Amino acid sequence: MRRALSFAIVAAIGNFLQGWDQATLSGSITYIREEFRLEDKPLIDSLINTIPLVGAAIVTVFLGAISDRFGRRPMLIISSVFYIAGSVLMVWCPDVYILLLARLVFGFGIGLAVAFVAAYITEVSPPEMRGLLSTLPQLMGSTGTTVAYDVDFGMSLQRQPSWRLLFGGILFLAIVNLVFTVFLLPEAPTWLVSKGRMEEAKQALQRLRGREDVSGEMALLAEGVKDAVRRPKRRIAWGRRPAATRRSLLGSILLDPVRIRWKRHASNEQAEVENPLREGESYASDDMYTPLLSDHGTNEGGGDPKRVILCMEHSVLVIPEGDASETDECVKAKASVSQHPSGPAMVPPCGGIKHVLFLGIGMQILQQFAGINGVLYYTPQILEQAGVGILLSEMGLTSVSSSLLVSSVIFTLQLPCILVAMRLMDVIGRRSLLLRTIPLLIASLLLLVLVNTVDFGAVAHAALSTVSVVVYLCSFVMGFGPIPSIICSEIFPTRVRGKCIAACSVTGWLCSIVVAFTLPLMQRAVGLSGVCGAYAFVCVSSLGFIFFLVPETKGAVMTP
Repeated sequence: MRRALSFAIVAAIGNFLQGWDQATLSGSITYIREEFRLEDKPLIDSLINTIPLVGAAIVTVFLGAISDRFGRRPMLIISSVFYIAGSVLMVWCPDVYILLLARLVFGFGIGLAVAFVAAYITEVSPPEMRGLLSTLPQLMGSTGTTVAYDVDFGMSLQRQPSWRLLFGGILFLAIVNLVFTVFLLPEAPTWLVSKGRMEEAKQALQRLRGREDVSGEMALLAEGVKDAVRRPKRRIAWGRRPAATRRSLLGSILLDPVRIRWKRHASNEQAEVENPLREGESYASDDMYTPLLSDHGTNEGGGDPKRVILCMEHSVLVIPEGDASETDECVKAKASVSQHPSGPAMVPPCGGIKHVLFLGIGMQILQQFAGINGVLYYTPQILEQAGVGILLSEMGLTSVSSSLLVSSVIFTLQLPCILVAMRLMDVIGRRSLLLRTIPLLIASLLLLVLVNTVDFGAVAHAALSTVSVVVYLCSFVMGFGPIPSIICSEIFPTRVRGKCIAACSVTGWLCSIVVAFTLPLMQRAVGLSGVCGAYAFVCVSSLGFIFFLVPETKGAVMTP
């Protein structure tokens, strides 16, 4: 536990730097405008905030395929190098153009950290605690933001604040991150297995687990690729459909929760033949039956549990040629399926990589348009209406110091909520946690619409607005903040995980850019209540999307 946690923390330092950079820029932008005289240059001012998003999207596009070829660890090293280069440029920058270049380079580092830290942690974590560890990037990012806002607040109390000193802090942390990544982090064993580098994978697992005997986990990882070594001329996978099914919007089948136990000797009737693989066909192809996730049976009730590839339309068992009992051309198995009446859910999708990519991209789009950037943008305005600014000004704080202190308090409140989410991620599952937190987002947004439409009086307006903002932000960091990245890291096979995560991340960055540019326009057109109403509609759509389409990935085995 402690060893796995230490490796995950080292990997997530890049997310800490992302949060630190975000808060540092927010606290320094006033001084940057004064030094470079940007008051009458709104375009440059806007680019300082948005050009990191462009850099993140660009670098993710080009390095997604490279990560599949050379591994996840080099991406983390390159991210640290970009952070160091960006910090040096920020500390030195003599003019606004070097400043913009520095922000672009920072964007490169942020893009790699956001895209591949979660993927790396997912691939090196034990299945039973993968959800907890995969939430660390969210915790580290929020912690970095909180600490940076505290430092910003202390700097604002000085007579001559130095914004370059804040970015010097990023430089120091980036160097530490580079040293730790190079000398402490091993390559992800799942990626090594997918490349056939079994001995290196074993050594990496031994370092990660802190023990010599990792044969069981190695067998689990190698199982996904052993079928490709020797394949029969024609293989038939036998499966069994659950009795109760219903069609989804994509034509796939939604299943009730099932526990599947495959046995060599079972008393059930022979299941119908599903998914015949044509001669010469490989599971690496992008077809409707490409296996994407797997699970395992248990020894409950006896029998010999076999590996199960869980599909959206049916459950498929693929047995190596040596286990065939009849002919070399046909592999048969029988299944025992026990239903559990715990409400609707889906087993992981097996509709082809393109279909699962649709799920990943869809979650990224809905996450960005669910309103997090808008709520953060309006938080100072809402708290100002609540009278917080007046209270702090009476304490002798300037408007800049008051804003930084309020931001620090808000992000500090998020930290215990993230810790709760980390605990629940491997208990109730990712999908279940999303379905429980999104209604809180909807309720808080609708409450903001209500209090800005109906006159409740000054005191009630201030109290309800503040409660709505706090509930929204805490609910977001428990669910919609970390979970889309976690699920995207789990649903793709290792051989294309880098490309698919890159596609999802680029979509998220592009949507973030769109939100950043359209938010002021929406504010002028429909006001605060209209913006919150639009975000609430997106959250309702997200609830339906997740309920009907997104699988539960808790405990799923990573497939090479």
